[in-house]
Amino acid sequence: MSQGPRSGLAAVSSALLAMSRHLEVRDVLKTIVASARELLDAEYAALGVPDDHGGFAQFVVDGVTDEQWKAIGPLPRQHGILAAMLHEAKAERLADVRKDPRFEGWPSAHPDLADFLGLPIRDGDEVIGALFLANKRCPKPVGGCGFTEEDEELLSILAQHAAIALTNARLYERSRELTIAEERSRLAHELHDAVSQKLFSLRLTAQAAAALVDRDPRRAKGELHQVAMLAAEAADELRAAVVELRPAGLDEDGLVATLRTQVHVLDRAHTARVTFTSCGVRALPAAQEEAMLRVAQEALHNALRHSGADRVEVTLERRDATAVLRVRDDGSGFQPATVRRAGRHLGLVSMRDRASGVGGRLTVESAPGKGTTIEMEVPGG
Repeated sequence: MSQGPRSGLAAVSSALLAMSRHLEVRDVLKTIVASARELLDAEYAALGVPDDHGGFAQFVVDGVTDEQWKAIGPLPRQHGILAAMLHEAKAERLADVRKDPRFEGWPSAHPDLADFLGLPIRDGDEVIGALFLANKRCPKPVGGCGFTEEDEELLSILAQHAAIALTNARLYERSRELTIAEERSRLAHELHDAVSQKLFSLRLTAQAAAALVDRDPRRAKGELHQVAMLAAEAADELRAAVVELRPAGLDEDGLVATLRTQVHVLDRAHTARVTFTSCGVRALPAAQEEAMLRVAQEALHNALRHSGADRVEVTLERRDATAVLRVRDDGSGFQPATVRRAGRHLGLVSMRDRASGVGGRLTVESAPGKGTTIEMEVPGG
């Protein structure tokens, strides 16, 4: 704040805007920590989200390299100053954290910390995290703390907004989990239909074989061979249900692998041929991958349920400085303007909203009898 209230206010504003841009919890935590360290000109900053077992569910640092962090070892436990902030829910400003009676030491690879400022992050009465900074980059008063009351007030403002950003990110991730669960349920239903069809065919073929055993053994043998083939196919479908409907892995596997898996499931569950190809697309920000996945799912649902298509092609490719998702079918097609006037959107509104929400755009090409192509383009890739 030594540069004056205007520059301090501008810095706080920049930090709050940065926090509001992210929806993933981990990204929000990193932004909070980096903003706090820059705002108060500290050498180190960290934020811990406590678990229910005396440790931390998440712990994010800024000012420490990956190599240093790896050498430090396991995440800290809730003890010493960290425990005080979490359990007493009050600010801590110390001239030298090492001289505080609650200090319990740190691992040998841990950087040396001296002056210290820490604050709990609260959501109502609940402490949802602890934010702290160390080693203020400024001349220190003799025996005093480099962090000032002004710094504490500034960090308190940041912590209040951090609580809002963190709560929003958690709600967003929860809504994603529910959406993914719904999609898994829909895929499971489609697989169930496919298996049911196989079992129905198997039953009819077995009945035909039974009726032919006495009067036409040769033909009955052929029908029994067909029974064996249908049983094997049904078993394959059930294995697909077990393997491919594991918890959705967009975060772990990325967009390309997740799309490939879902297209494979849909190809098995429908009579239409569903294919996927990818070329040159790198990992995208989580929000963009989420939006592209949802648009692909909506477009596939429309193509397979409403268009009567024999073939549906999904492609994901890099084009200049953008990533492009395309879902093309050879189905009945429609007149987009007519659909809009009739109040039937086929999910086009939500798809456009998802695209624009991540800085992208959506285009739809269709005509009666000419099939449909839905294309989403986002920067990056």
